[in-house]
Amino acid sequence: MYKRSPSRCVDRVFRHQWISVAAYYKTETRNFEPGMELDDWLYAELNYVKMQIVRYLAITKEDGGRTITGLQRLANSVGVDDADSLYSKIELIQAIQQATKNDPCFRTTPITYCAENECVWKEECKTMIAKWCQ
Repeated sequence: MYKRSPSRCVDRVFRHQWISVAAYYKTETRNFEPGMELDDWLYAELNYVKMQIVRYLAITKEDGGRTITGLQRLANSVGVDDADSLYSKIELIQAIQQATKNDPCFRTTPITYCAENECVWKEECKTMIAKWCQ
């Protein structure tokens, strides 16, 4: 099976173009006031990463589950270095969370679940805790 790489020129160009356009529109909403260009770029970059995660989670929900290969592809697409060398769902999800500037999950116990209300990985966390407690 052919595996797409995030280092492929097409992938990098698409990511850069998407972020550039989003940053432009963010700047436009500020009436092009100077001094916040980097903030606009970082905001657009974070939105790109979040969009990739939401897209991945929607696909896996329809397909019936998250796989190591799927998580590696997602991690690669959001900029995790050497994601192909990670073979644990927990490590991959934590690396993805760190790339999106979220606190890594799976620090919970069976009694205390994740306190993050908007965490997109909440169901995965609960599932893994349930497996650990069997």
